[in-house]
Amino acid sequence: MARRMSLLVILVVLAVAAAGYGALHYMTSMPGKPHRGPLPPITNEETELAQSLKRHIATIARSEHNVAHYDELEKVARYIEATLASMGYAVGRQEFFADGKPVRNIDVTIEPAGRSADPEVIVVGAHYDSVFGSPGANDNASGVAAVIELARLLHDLDGVGAKRIRLAFFVNEEPPYFMTEAMGSLHYGRALARRNERVVAMYSLETIGFYSSEPGSQVYPAPFGLMFPDRGDFIAFVGMMGSRALVRETMRSFRSHTSFPTIGGVAPGFVPGIAWSDHWAFAQQGFQAVMITDTAPFRYPHYHRPSDTPDKVDTEKVARVVKGMERVIRDFSR
Repeated sequence: MARRMSLLVILVVLAVAAAGYGALHYMTSMPGKPHRGPLPPITNEETELAQSLKRHIATIARSEHNVAHYDELEKVARYIEATLASMGYAVGRQEFFADGKPVRNIDVTIEPAGRSADPEVIVVGAHYDSVFGSPGANDNASGVAAVIELARLLHDLDGVGAKRIRLAFFVNEEPPYFMTEAMGSLHYGRALARRNERVVAMYSLETIGFYSSEPGSQVYPAPFGLMFPDRGDFIAFVGMMGSRALVRETMRSFRSHTSFPTIGGVAPGFVPGIAWSDHWAFAQQGFQAVMITDTAPFRYPHYHRPSDTPDKVDTEKVARVVKGMERVIRDFSR
């Protein structure tokens, strides 16, 4: 009897372990071949792009910029608007109040061929506020700079592609506004849903500028460390369970075009880190949404600290990621 009970316990443990592994495999199995080994030589275009990214980040992350430092937040907003206008875009605003102060989301739009009234929509966004107590160079001037440069790189698609592309800059992603009614991307996503815009993909570029090849430089929420490398030299594509198809198709495209280390996965929103950006707000509207990130607190020692300054951001690697995302968006805009 005792022997039979022991065998039963072993079988149950094995079944649970197999189910757990199967679930992890489902969440982390991604198409395409991940890049391994040294990066290819940086191109002249990527070098020039890295310099542009560096200038944007230095301007945006001069000091803390959020509702508590309202004048600095306004300077950043005006810089984004002026830079986009200089590219020939008509710059849009979505204004609302937070703690009694007027704040705004900013966007520009690349329209499809034929100026269709009801096209499918791709949203590419980043939050431009910094957390209290930090100038926010990596979190998230790196993401803002990336979206600014994507606006420049993709401008030639206006009137050419099959989808509308919205490039958006969100206010109030950071606490105390995160996941509240004052969160900028929640306002933006709800407005798209009210207009019945057919959003087929949302990309949130979130803290994308810090990389390390040192063993042990990367950690994960349990149990994902069983599946992924311990070196923080990759860019991650992350979504909640309902966005698995988009995560997979995005990784397939990125890996086919770009020689840069990648991981990807989906998980329930309660897993630490999975919902920690503006993609969360779009998922609340039923849109598939992906965060593109260096994983922030799971790698970056200066996360949400005064030391998150521009010198910490590896703009050459950010340039490679931006070029990869340009190719992804071009693929998806067809």
